[in-house]
Amino acid sequence: MHILHVVGARPNFMKAKPVHAALAAYSHIKQTLVHSGQHYDMNMSDVFFQQLELPAPDVNLQVGSGSHAQQTAEVISRFEEVVLERKPDVVLVYGDVNSTVAAALVCAKLQVPVAHVEAGLRSFDRTMPEEINRVLTDQISSLLFTPSSDGNENLEREGIPSDRIRLVGNVMIDTLVRLLPRTAARRSVGLPPRFALVTLHRPSNVDDISWLGAMLKELSEISTELPVLFPVHPRTTERLRLTGMNGERSSLRLMDPLPYVDFLALQTAATVVITDSGGIQEETTYLGIPCLTVRENTERPVTATMGTNTLVGRSIPRMRDEVTKILQGKAKKGSIPPLWDGHAAERIAATLAGA
Repeated sequence: MHILHVVGARPNFMKAKPVHAALAAYSHIKQTLVHSGQHYDMNMSDVFFQQLELPAPDVNLQVGSGSHAQQTAEVISRFEEVVLERKPDVVLVYGDVNSTVAAALVCAKLQVPVAHVEAGLRSFDRTMPEEINRVLTDQISSLLFTPSSDGNENLEREGIPSDRIRLVGNVMIDTLVRLLPRTAARRSVGLPPRFALVTLHRPSNVDDISWLGAMLKELSEISTELPVLFPVHPRTTERLRLTGMNGERSSLRLMDPLPYVDFLALQTAATVVITDSGGIQEETTYLGIPCLTVRENTERPVTATMGTNTLVGRSIPRMRDEVTKILQGKAKKGSIPPLWDGHAAERIAATLAGA
């Protein structure tokens, strides 16, 4: 059996590594790894492969940056040739990036079975490009691996037959569990005893320069009570220049993007994490760290209903109020969702190996 993995961005790498490793235990399975090149910056791609110990890709499509349409079209054009040449039995796609839906479309046209890892997540916000990618990928996939029971419910409501759906747990947590022991050595000696950790990258936030400027100002104010560490996504770096602010207080530290283990080390030590990322909502839930998500919705509602995540929308005053509560010892308590146990990839591999 030949299984071909398609990855394109940082979250994909973290999901693919444990699945690739689990499948390696089956001698009858051959694996091919295709990198779309959607993330091509060293800090956004190569370092992740190194830290995660993910094998170098067999194929790099090198699509680079571009609009959503351009990126998707380039992957479709370049990936079709790979599928025709390599002839995989199953193509594994991950998450909700442009590479995911593009690869799934190619396979659907060529009648190659697609398995979607992290299927069924829904924000119910069709203005999000990722939501379109999720819905379309799930509709044309042959096998859907969900991280939580709400994913099963979403898929069944959309008419996906239940025999195509498998609740396996969260493969992101597999990677976190494996690498967590390495974080102790990564913590900086000069790290504050208490601090807030911030990530912002979604266009709906960072492309709104007025909002971004107000957020940066508020983070500067918060930093007078609680140091704020802000590893800045490349997209956000460009937008911050337009605000005219560069963190005027010394306790607000703007940093370069960090490799995964280094960032995880900061998460484990943070007093609160403020983010618009999907994966960080999951990681903080597992770690028991309070998370404030500056989005109006989330495709990972289990992190809010069971975990430590609180949706504050784009309301900067509400975000500030929640930080105050946390500093007062009133942080939200949560629990770890079922099957977020570090063995999701093994369940995926067992299913594929028996397919």
